[in-house]
Amino acid sequence: MMKYIPEPFRIKSVEPLKILTRKEREERLKKADYNVFALKSEDVYIDLLTDSGTNAMSSAQWAGVMMGDESYAGASSYQHLIENAKEIFGFEYIQPVHQGRAAEKVLLPILLKGKKYSISNMHFDTTRAHVALTGAIPVDCVVPEALDTTLRADFKGNMDVERLEKLIKEYGPENVGVIVQTITNNSAGGQPVSVANIRATAAVAKKYNIPFMIDAARYAENSYFVKQREPEFKNSSIQEIVLESFKYADVFTMSAKKDAIVNMGGLVGARDKKLFEKIKQNCISFEGFVTYGGMSGRDLEALAIGLKEGIDENYLRYRIGQMEYLAARLDDAGIAYQSPVGGHGVFVDAKKLLPHIPWYEYPGQALALELYLEAGIRGCDIGSYMLDRDPVTGKEQEAEFEFTRLAIPRRVYTQAHLDVIADALISIKEHANKVKGYKIVEEAPILRHFTAKLVPLK
Repeated sequence: MMKYIPEPFRIKSVEPLKILTRKEREERLKKADYNVFALKSEDVYIDLLTDSGTNAMSSAQWAGVMMGDESYAGASSYQHLIENAKEIFGFEYIQPVHQGRAAEKVLLPILLKGKKYSISNMHFDTTRAHVALTGAIPVDCVVPEALDTTLRADFKGNMDVERLEKLIKEYGPENVGVIVQTITNNSAGGQPVSVANIRATAAVAKKYNIPFMIDAARYAENSYFVKQREPEFKNSSIQEIVLESFKYADVFTMSAKKDAIVNMGGLVGARDKKLFEKIKQNCISFEGFVTYGGMSGRDLEALAIGLKEGIDENYLRYRIGQMEYLAARLDDAGIAYQSPVGGHGVFVDAKKLLPHIPWYEYPGQALALELYLEAGIRGCDIGSYMLDRDPVTGKEQEAEFEFTRLAIPRRVYTQAHLDVIADALISIKEHANKVKGYKIVEEAPILRHFTAKLVPLK
């Protein structure tokens, strides 16, 4: 068995968990219309729905909460955040916002105005939605290696640079509003992107005069993978890798609720002053005044501290070690996942575990629901269920993957919890042929998976 890397911290505060019976979980799931987002958190034993905003903050961050400056304008907590963000990312202009999708809201309509396409190594769901809301089409361009979940390659999150250039020529450079590099590549299983690939992607963007954007939600985890797997950076610090990665980008968006280890917050970075002025105007309209961006002073302070904690190498070694431990348990049981394991969770290949369920009956969602019934664990679908219908034809779209994502919150769960997760999946594997698919009976046109209602198929 793989050795578990011990936590590089002590636990100061705990929260009791409730464990329901299977019958109670069946009742809760039916009441939630078989949508994991509709479950009450108190009815969940181990919550792996997301690693976004579900982290445990440090004693230093909690102390910062008490020091937060709640002034409407010019707060010291804002100054602290901007100083740290500039130092870490190397960008001159930084705007705080309340979370990642807010960053997309204030930036993407500017970049995509009058444009037809956004091209990415893979858009995550909110990015895809914000592109679509501008009237543009999101196009994914991940390397072919990512599509084989059993293939072990170092950087399966990379952009397919050759195909990227072909797409630009096909669409016309004047029609492409932005090229987005998501690090790590969430929709591909939390897979990392190499600095070499960032450089190559940026070079193509520059060649055709297209803005190059980094979606930086999990930039620290990506930088740790770069240090481990890209020989050029084996002796570099995480901070040095971050600066090298970001120096090629024109803009970045960040949900700080991941790698800054906070419960709320986001950032937008820009190099061009004129563009930044437009971002600020959008922020004032949608988020709040520029020096708080929809956040309280205490959250600004916690974020300023969390940015530094998130690039600590000892913490990142433990963080990635948790994923590797759980993945090793699944390897031993013969359960397929996107391998090698990504940075923020294990993406179980539901298509392989439940081969009898076709994509249009949502195997990723079916496995997520079965996990809740089995052990009170809440994961989520990253597959065809998460994809919205084609905006032109109204038809269902088949995703590249049918994953059940088990996203591990930072500094929250221990080895024993990971063993419960592995044991539940092993148990499901033993009766996998009895797991049924699902049908949507009510859905929204955009981001349907948050509010859809489903029924099990007989």
